[in-house]
Amino acid sequence: MYLEDVQDAARRLEGVAHRTPTVTSRTFDELTGTTSFFKPENLQRGGAFKFRGAYNAISSLPADQLARGVAAFSSGNHAQAVSIAAGMVGTHAVILMPEDAPAAKVQATRGYGAEVVTYDRYTEDREALGRALAEDRGMTLVPPYEHPLVMAGQGTAALELLADAPDLDVLVVPVGGGGLIAGCSTVAKALRPGIRVVGVEPEEGDDTRQSLAAGERIDIGVPRTIADGLQATIPGALTFEVNRRLVDEIVTVTDAQLVDAMRFAFDRMKLVVEPSGAAGFAALMAGAVPAAGGKRVGVVISGGNVGSARFAELVGAS
Repeated sequence: MYLEDVQDAARRLEGVAHRTPTVTSRTFDELTGTTSFFKPENLQRGGAFKFRGAYNAISSLPADQLARGVAAFSSGNHAQAVSIAAGMVGTHAVILMPEDAPAAKVQATRGYGAEVVTYDRYTEDREALGRALAEDRGMTLVPPYEHPLVMAGQGTAALELLADAPDLDVLVVPVGGGGLIAGCSTVAKALRPGIRVVGVEPEEGDDTRQSLAAGERIDIGVPRTIADGLQATIPGALTFEVNRRLVDEIVTVTDAQLVDAMRFAFDRMKLVVEPSGAAGFAALMAGAVPAAGGKRVGVVISGGNVGSARFAELVGAS
């Protein structure tokens, strides 16, 4: 994947995806000793960055594939993105979602017009089930990160952020399957070769951190974390090849640190951020990125799809 692939995606997404703003917080800067610029993809269509990649991939399909529909597997954000994108290009979607996916995400996915099929994430293989579902129905499978056009679409978030704040020293990005950071690091390293790209994973879900350390993809099983969007068991093959070249460091945060970050974003910046989306906030607030001290830092807020009851349950706890 190259910068040109992301620029092509940006042209497809122009006027379709929201160009989310770049926001700042003087309080956050004082707290962390940084000058930080946030990309709030919680304000994106579907409430997360996933719309960028889903639309880029689905809108590129030939007419015969669109006529048969698209399938996907997702814990929620990619599910909603595929549902929205499918409706926009005039096709239909079926989504495989875990039985314990957040209710708000399941309801939203159905609300956007998709059919939802459930599975047990702890005993069943979603990728195998997703492939079988797509094959049985003659649909095109649109994976959440393991696809060049999906990765390129996600990279448009960094393209916009660097247009607003071109002289960043560090870029901090949440890491699940690795598609967002693969796309963003491709852009960042092309436009600003000296930038440091830092990924953030849940402490219990550090498959990419372990894999980069080992030099090969490590399967850690389904992690137990409130960050459902970052519950990858193993990095994608395509994403890992990009990230092992371009990502400088992976750091981890605890669930408690994610909640603290969600609370800060709400109280001080008036942003509703889901646990996964708060990973960059959390890492900087916890001092987990020493290289960010005194630097200009870009932070991707990956999503805000958390129901009101769950949000209150998490941030309301002392």
